[in-house]
Amino acid sequence: MDPEHGFAVEITWTGAREGGTTGYRDYGRDHDVRAEGKQHAIAGSAARPFRGEADRWNPEEMLVAALAQCHLLSYLHVATTEGLVVVAYRDAASGTLRTEGLGGRMVGAVLHPVVTLAAHHDEGDARRAMAAHARAGELCFIANSVSFPVRHEPRILIAEA
Repeated sequence: MDPEHGFAVEITWTGAREGGTTGYRDYGRDHDVRAEGKQHAIAGSAARPFRGEADRWNPEEMLVAALAQCHLLSYLHVATTEGLVVVAYRDAASGTLRTEGLGGRMVGAVLHPVVTLAAHHDEGDARRAMAAHARAGELCFIANSVSFPVRHEPRILIAEA
């Protein structure tokens, strides 16, 4: 397998108003994010504190979503290789942006995955499933690419028979 993989998106600004960027309050932050082969665009904007639209995805949310998605996919891989049968997975992830002067940066993210194992698993398997989150964190391409800490606060459940 080739060690390098390319990814491309197209951003189209849809927030132009009469006069364009004549002033900070004179233009919308709305934009569409598209990628080849994808049926639907992602409706993007700035975060609400930065004059964006709350009903559209902002870059900070998309970054947190990318971290959560990557962890999910890495975790499912690790679970499979460890013989753990995952039957459900959900996460309520969050991230923190700190503004500094005119700029800022993300300073942390916390993932709260709740994993449900198949009913045939026992408490020993649940402990292995918990430990698998650390390995998934090591494998996650996105987490390996950011310069801030990504914490995992997982819960493991076992489905009822």
